[in-house]
Amino acid sequence: MDTMGIIFSNIYDNNMGELTKERTSASIPFGSRYRQIDFILSNMANSSIRNIGIITKYNYQSLMDHLGSCEEWDLSLGDGVRFLPPYATGHTGAYRGKLEALQTALPVLQRSDADYVVLADTTVLCAIDFSLVLDEHVASGCDVTVVAKAGRADGKKKHQLALKLDDDGKVCDMAVDYIAPEDYLVGMSMFIMSRKKLIEVIREMTPHGKYHFERDFLLPQYHEGKLKVNVYSFHNVALFNESVEEYYENNMRLLSEDVRHSLFRSEVPIYTKVRDAIPTLFGQNGQAPNCLLADGSHIFGFAENSVIFREVDIDEGAEVRDSIVMQGSRIGAGAKIRYAILDKNVIIKPGTNLLGSPNHPLVISKGAVI
Repeated sequence: MDTMGIIFSNIYDNNMGELTKERTSASIPFGSRYRQIDFILSNMANSSIRNIGIITKYNYQSLMDHLGSCEEWDLSLGDGVRFLPPYATGHTGAYRGKLEALQTALPVLQRSDADYVVLADTTVLCAIDFSLVLDEHVASGCDVTVVAKAGRADGKKKHQLALKLDDDGKVCDMAVDYIAPEDYLVGMSMFIMSRKKLIEVIREMTPHGKYHFERDFLLPQYHEGKLKVNVYSFHNVALFNESVEEYYENNMRLLSEDVRHSLFRSEVPIYTKVRDAIPTLFGQNGQAPNCLLADGSHIFGFAENSVIFREVDIDEGAEVRDSIVMQGSRIGAGAKIRYAILDKNVIIKPGTNLLGSPNHPLVISKGAVI
């Protein structure tokens, strides 16, 4: 069964503040050396999905620079992987939802010979084999399969899509924008359906002002009995980066060995752009206990419980705790940083003190000098 992939690169841009000021959600750096798109693109490549469209709106130059020719994913940009910007359909402005964004992909969907389509965001990071999801989808005989995660609903946070299963594992309730109780599963923004069905949905709904995939398509058609929905329950670690606070929390979760071993597994490897660099250099007094540390950095000060990207300099006497420091940043001598997210190429002058909180990390914009 031939399958193609559609990746939404901008859906949560408005929720990510300064982190998406000059980039898409897909190209936000994560975990000391990756970008968020690396996870879903690797999952598709590992599942033998070679025909992939990446729907974009704006600020996608950084994403294009990162992906390059896509050779690190054993894919080919322009042949198998293609960017789908708004000009492809004459659409301008921000997409209000996935259905509206899918208008951009309609010509590609129509030209494809694929039987099925995997739709996915870049904000849910996991290692998943879509071939297993596809097998279950076909066996179910349903119109749509939703990949969902148990244990995330807590009766406090509103979720874009929540589903409840009966004792037989069938969907017995579905809700959108819902503060779901603990017995509900939460959608992971990953769907499988037939290409012909998806084309039919886009053609039928977008001219009638329907633009939200979950609210305008899944929910009403399910409740009207017009849509058979299957749920694929995902049991490994899934990190939802749908806000700055979640992004910070999930980077910190990588400091747990159990989380890393679930997210980075040899049978479903996560690929990224290769940047050969010398190993990180530690000075005489340099220390970095419980840190995730990339190569090419210079640690002359102290870092603890932090995620440090490539080519970061922490000068003598500087202290970095419970923070994320992205590529090319420099922490001056005697500076103290805690509960902060430093974007790329930030310079912290000597003696500067920056303090956020675990629930509200301080975000310093790309290239800032503080």
